[in-house]
Amino acid sequence: MVRSLFDAPLVPVANEDDAVATCTATFPHVADAGGRMLVVHVVEKAGGAPDKASVEQREKLAEELFEEVRERAAEAGVDVETRLLYGTDVGETILDAARDEDASAIVFTPREGKKWWDIFGHEARDTLVEDSDRPVVVLPGADE
Repeated sequence: MVRSLFDAPLVPVANEDDAVATCTATFPHVADAGGRMLVVHVVEKAGGAPDKASVEQREKLAEELFEEVRERAAEAGVDVETRLLYGTDVGETILDAARDEDASAIVFTPREGKKWWDIFGHEARDTLVEDSDRPVVVLPGADE
């Protein structure tokens, strides 16, 4: 049986605008597929260097993002799970989670003012595109 890209996508979100845009673009596809989605936010650790913000601040931001996602999912009738991830390499952390959860795809939308491939930064972009063992889907943003 062929698996739909939207049966169980992993959807990384970076900030509130990204979460709203990604939900708006992704929920209809997941609803049509009768799927469920895992929304993740990666708290990037500096790997020995001082972090730009405390872990507590980043966890609070993630919970606010997840609350927005859960509210929109309930309105759209989409089954969603949220998870906070930690790692020094954002791309590898996302890929590891996608493998662990057997995600059908990694799905996101472009950020405002950036090319889609710069959504996570140069290193994460390369990791997602070059090292993924599952489809990476970039959906058009609300303005597309």
